[in-house]
Amino acid sequence: MPIEKEIAKIELATLYELRLIFSEGERQDYTRDEILEMLDKIAVAKK
Repeated sequence: MPIEKEIAKIELATLYELRLIFSEGERQDYTRDEILEMLDKIAVAKK
């Protein structure tokens, strides 16, 4: 499978994972800083 297709699959999986994190939360609204903080935590956890 070409590397481009693999990258596209990884990108879609990552977006879906982020969607699940936000949709499973109790809150409906997040500030920009809160979203950035959540993304930072996810990135650190993935290392």
